[in-house]
Parts: sequence; C-alpha cells; structure tokens
Amino acid sequence: MSKKTAIIGATPHTSRFAYLAAERLTSYHHEIVPLGIRKGNIFGKEIMQLSDQPEIPNIDTMTLYINPDHQKEWEDYLLSLSPKRIIFNPGTENPDLARRAANQGIETVNGCTLVMLSSSTY
Repeated sequence: MSKKTAIIGATPHTSRFAYLAAERLTSYHHEIVPLGIRKGNIFGKEIMQLSDQPEIPNIDTMTLYINPDHQKEWEDYLLSLSPKRIIFNPGTENPDLARRAANQGIETVNGCTLVMLSSSTY
C-alpha cells in the first residue's frame, strides 16, 4: 500500500540521505512530498519551500532529515500537517517534538527510513 510521505529536508544533492530516501520511496511506489530550504527537483517533484508552509493534505508519514536545532522553527507547522507517523532518522531525534506529536495522536518512530523500507517495516 502506497504511503504519501513528506520528506522534511529534501535536497537534490545525490549524496544526502534525504535524496536516497526519496529515490527508495519512489522505487517502492510511495508518493513523495519533498519539503526543504533549497530549490530543486527530485524524481519529478518540485521541492516545496518550508518557509512557504504549504498545506499538504493526507500525509501518512513524515520522515525527518533536519537536525533538532533546525526543527525548532518548523515544529508547529510540521504538527499542523497532522501526519499519521513521524520517522526521526538518525541524528534527527527530538524528544520534545516526539512528545508533542504523541500528544496529538501521531505515531513517532526513531528509526531509519532506508532500513525500514529494505526490511519491509515501513
């Protein structure tokens, strides 16, 4: 089943984990919604600017690729998108955001999107 996934910290730089996640998610036929601070396209999708805080309905999963210090300014916006689940990839773990998400009924996972996809636990 396809899971609409917002990639927070999306980038067109091919060496970054956010790019690799977009590639893998696309290959597994999950719809990606790339959000970042740099302009560009990945896998046929324009990277939407976090600063624009676009409305994005029906997000199943949000996967984070920005460190906790940079998450702070976007926390309210990210929670307003009401994903069903937030994946905190290695280096993005944020207990405060995880607690706030859990209080809204959002599942939180400290894990790796790439590993989850390859192990069929996504």
